[in-house]
Amino acid sequence: MIVWVNGTFGAGKTTACRELVELLPGSLLFDPELVGDGLRRLLPADRMAPVSDFQDLPSWRRLVPEVAAALLAEVPGPLVVPMTLLREDYRDEIFGALAARGLAVHHLVLDPAETILQQRIRDRDDCPGDPQATARIRQWSLEHLSRYRTARRWLARDAQLVDTAGLTPRQTAERLAELVRDGSARCPIVRSSDAVADTVAAAVLLFDDHDRVLLVDPVYKPFWEFPGGVVERGEAPTDAAVREAAEELGLYLEADALRLVTVDWEPGTGPGRGGLRLVYDGGRLGGDATRLRLPADELRSWRFVTLDEAATLLPPTRHRRLAAALEARERGELRYLEAGVPAGIGAAAAG
Repeated sequence: MIVWVNGTFGAGKTTACRELVELLPGSLLFDPELVGDGLRRLLPADRMAPVSDFQDLPSWRRLVPEVAAALLAEVPGPLVVPMTLLREDYRDEIFGALAARGLAVHHLVLDPAETILQQRIRDRDDCPGDPQATARIRQWSLEHLSRYRTARRWLARDAQLVDTAGLTPRQTAERLAELVRDGSARCPIVRSSDAVADTVAAAVLLFDDHDRVLLVDPVYKPFWEFPGGVVERGEAPTDAAVREAAEELGLYLEADALRLVTVDWEPGTGPGRGGLRLVYDGGRLGGDATRLRLPADELRSWRFVTLDEAATLLPPTRHRRLAAALEARERGELRYLEAGVPAGIGAAAAG
């Protein structure tokens, strides 16, 4: 289990988390800044020169979940993580990777009033004996308050905000421990670590009157997706496509109205499972798109996009799958792919 304690600079995360590990038996403090410090030492100077925040390094965002999982293999847990995380797409990437490893994440934000934050920042002496360095850090922290103010909108939806005004670090830790124990700050999407085999998944492509395709933005994933999901045990893939459209979009499609356009073998990568990915043509929605209803704990939003627009939203393999599916749809064919590339039997006539 991960207890991620968020908040802007000066909120008191590290101090509270040091107290928190004393209240959660078997817990361990993990500061992801150590990963950032290591990357600064390891990466070439020309790679680090344009980077002002190590969170912008893809390697940092990949390593943090890896290190967290490795630490939890060594200790009983939970892992207490004091880390400012203000970009929603970075949260999606990191928490999604933790979820893929079956790790439950409790997301808490220390949220005192801004006037209190400003005063705490001004009172801090981050570099004793070096007033100029302390002044630079103080100014940098004050400037980042506006980033927190902006991020607070999505944090309020995603995490449990804790007003720490008037609380000592120990009292803050006690409040955090209560929230962890009652589960009120637990993120809702965590995939079981028991499932390690390849899977079969079914997706549905739906179109508007301009033949743009519908994509959805999942919670805790860095990329957009097609509507769809894993086929359950004993379930026909076409039935899974119908079920997923109902669960994710509030649409009730007829199974006999769907047409299979691509079958793609996706290799597993890291913690991600591979397997067969079936893509169905679900036809045009037209004005029916106004009745889409997304589950707030799974999907953030939807949009219709062209193939070129999808290139900025989908990972490369899925974009190749989409391109092949659109071509197969236009030609009335069924395509077999491997990692999004035509392979094996190639294109076969539909029917």
